[in-house]
Order: sequence, then structure tokens, then C-alpha cells
Amino acid sequence: SQYSAVDTNPLSVYIMQPIWNKIIKIVPLWIAPNLLTFSGFVMILFNYFLISFYDWDYTASGTSPGLVPTWVWLFSAFTTFCAYALDSIDGKHARRTQSSTPLGELFDHGLDSWATSIFVLSFFSVCSRDNGKTGVSVYTMYIYLSIVLFNFMCSHWEKYNTGVLFLPWGYDISQVVLIAAYLLTGTVGVEVWQKPLLFGYYITDVLVILLIGFSLFLSFPQTLYNIHRAHLKKTLKNDSLYEGLLPLVSPLLLFILLTVWVVLSPSNILAKQPRLFLWMVGVTFSNVICKVIICQMSGTRPELFHWFLFPLALVVYAAISGLLGGTEEAVLGVFTALVTAAHVHYGVCVGRQLSEHLNIYIFSLKKRVQE
Repeated sequence: SQYSAVDTNPLSVYIMQPIWNKIIKIVPLWIAPNLLTFSGFVMILFNYFLISFYDWDYTASGTSPGLVPTWVWLFSAFTTFCAYALDSIDGKHARRTQSSTPLGELFDHGLDSWATSIFVLSFFSVCSRDNGKTGVSVYTMYIYLSIVLFNFMCSHWEKYNTGVLFLPWGYDISQVVLIAAYLLTGTVGVEVWQKPLLFGYYITDVLVILLIGFSLFLSFPQTLYNIHRAHLKKTLKNDSLYEGLLPLVSPLLLFILLTVWVVLSPSNILAKQPRLFLWMVGVTFSNVICKVIICQMSGTRPELFHWFLFPLALVVYAAISGLLGGTEEAVLGVFTALVTAAHVHYGVCVGRQLSEHLNIYIFSLKKRVQE
């Protein structure tokens, strides 16, 4: 299907797009667009692991402010800006080199679906977790991450039904806020997050309130409105309500299972291993959403139950029933490693299949020689 996206965000249209149009001119024409996309993703990953190294349990900013070196925050601002830029110019570069393909679209959105959670998980190191005085509780982190992923899912569920990707306003705003937050932390220090800003509210409170407000009162109603408008114009891709709602079943079940584990975990798994647990949330979500993106692109029906749900349900049952006992953390570790490996394997396989099918290389503009 022909790719179509609509961007109405004034920040994007008037400020960022002119910047990207200047940057794109420096990119050599022999570079493959997917290489830009992938480079941005690798930078986000590298940055995430760097922060994790200094702040594994999200306590550094709250308890010992100097633990994460200043250069790490400045490097975070730099990598976030680069990833944002690369993600914004890859499509332009593809049109410029006349190499737009469904593989490129899938590659872009598939990596975005994973990067979305990694951005959020890196940002939590700035706020630090609740230490009684300042910081954000691990439950707030879980809810915050879930809302961001819910937003991402909405725009692709909308595309599944309307055929058009309305780029959420939150995207550009969140990237600019992230870069600003890292720069602020790097220049002023993490202490800035631990002093009340207005009326006893902290910056982090304000950001959480803004995020929830944006999602529930702007993004989600916009999604429903766009689907409703397509319904009136008779341009909906799916005739029945069942077909239209089908992609939402697995993500919702995923969220329910994860939340049950968080709430009923005997060892309070989220508080014990927030980084591991939230990483696993991001990976499982990304895999579920990638399936929806592929179905939307290929005009096929998504399966009702994503296969990740079955092992997850077993693990959650074993955990909350007390079967796992003291091994709950270890089992979370193993499960996280397995779903991450499965997700990477899935991505590699889909990429290879598509590159063979379309007769192109993923990271090169050279054409494949026909066998």
C-alpha cells in the first residue's frame, strides 16, 4: 500500500522541518535511508546502556547527585537530538534517492516502536525513583511508560483503520522536551529536578500531568475523531467493528497481564528490578505492535492472540501464585532475555524476507543481482 502520513504540528511544520531540510542536504546520496534510521536507533540504545551502567536501579539522581557524570547528560542530549534528526530525515532521504520501499517504512516504524520505550526509560534516570523526599515512584514510571506506548499504539491502530498515519503532536514536543531536560541536567545538575517548581509541584509532576493530559485529551480523541471521519467518508479499511478493534486485543491483554504481575507480585518485582521489568514491557510491546504494523501494510488480519501472551501468562501465574518463590527475579531475567532475543530474531527475519522479496539490500542502495 502507498505510504501516507499527515503532520499538522506547528512545532514540526514551522521550526523542525526547515531544520531537517537543511540537514538533509549534507547527507551523501549513496547512503541508504535505512542506514540513517538504524544509526539513530543504535545511538539511543548505546545511550540507554551508558546511563544504565551508571544508574542501574534509578536511584543515582536522588541519592548521590554526582554519580552520573555531567558529560553523560550532555551526551544524552546529543544522541537524542541525532536520533530525532535521523528519524525525521530518513523518509526525506528515501524520496530524494528514489528508494522509498515498504521495507523502509517497516524498518522506520518498527524501530520507533522499540525506541519509544527506550527514550522513556532513559529519561527516568533524570527524575530518579522515589526516595521519600523527591523522585518518581516505580509505579508512576510503569503508568507513564504505558501511556506513552498506548499513544504510539493508537496512531498505528488508526492507520490500520484509515490507511493514513496522523503523526501525533506529542512526538516532536516530547523529543524537544527530552533534549531540553538533558541539557538542563547537564548544565545545572540533577538537583534542578529535586526542587519544587510551582506551588510545591516538581518539574517531573508537571511533565507527568502534561503527558496524561496530552494523551487523554488530545491524542486519543483525535484518533477516534479521525476514525469516525473515515467512517463517515466511507474510506475505512475494515467493514466490521470486530475487524477494526482486532489489533487492540493483544496489546490490551499484554497490559492486563503485566499490570497483574506488577500489582500482585509477592516479591514486589517492579520495585526490585525496575530497569529489567520496564525493558521487558517495552520489548514485548514493540513486538506486538510490529505485527500490527505488518498487517496494516500488507492488508492482512492480525492474529487475535500474540504468541508472547502465552509464556507471559505462565510466568505471571507462576509468580503471583507463589510458585516461583525466591526465583521470581531470576525468572524475570531469563524471560526478558528470551523475549529480547525473540524480538531481535523476528526483526532480522522480517528484514531479510522483505529484502529478498523486494530485491533490495537493507543497508545499501545497490540493487541485488537477480538469481
